[in-house]
Order: sequence, then structure tokens, then C-alpha cells
Amino acid sequence: MVTLFQALMLILDVIWFVMIVHIIMSWLINFQVLNLRQPIVAQIWQGLTNLLEPLYGPIRRILPNTGGLDLAPLVVFIIIIILQQALRNNAGFFYGFA
Repeated sequence: MVTLFQALMLILDVIWFVMIVHIIMSWLINFQVLNLRQPIVAQIWQGLTNLLEPLYGPIRRILPNTGGLDLAPLVVFIIIIILQQALRNNAGFFYGFA
């Protein structure tokens, strides 16, 4: 069960990291530091977008339209923090069966 706890925490950490990379890359694209006409940049951007859209899509459908401001990443960050805290608070359950 300890392995399950560690795997869940690792998955949440990886999602967190991918989201941070995606957000920073979106800033760099918007400030024209990176250009989507460069093939490698376009491939990385498309890959990150494809990875994160299943998380963002359902949340975007629930949230009201805020124009150019996308609040879906913020909501996903909050959900990840809540899940990590819930796992830490219940770590005894995972370690109790070891």
C-alpha cells in the first residue's frame, strides 16, 4: 500500500510540473520570446496542450466565461493541492497495511 501512496503522490507531482511548464511556455509565447512557427516549439506546445486538455476541458465547461483569462489551470492546481493534502492526511491508512 505504501507503493500506491507513493505512486499517487508521484503522479500528482508530475501533473504539477507539466502544468508549470505549460504555463511558463504560454507566457513565453505570448510575450513573443518563443515562436510557434519553430517546429520544436510547436511540437512541445501541442504535446503539453494534448496532455493537459483532458484536465482543463471539463473545468472550462463548468467555469463561467471570463474572456481572455483562463482560470482552469488555477482550479486544477487547487484540486491537486487538495488531493495531495488528503493523501498526506490519510497516509496512515497506506502505511498501516504495510
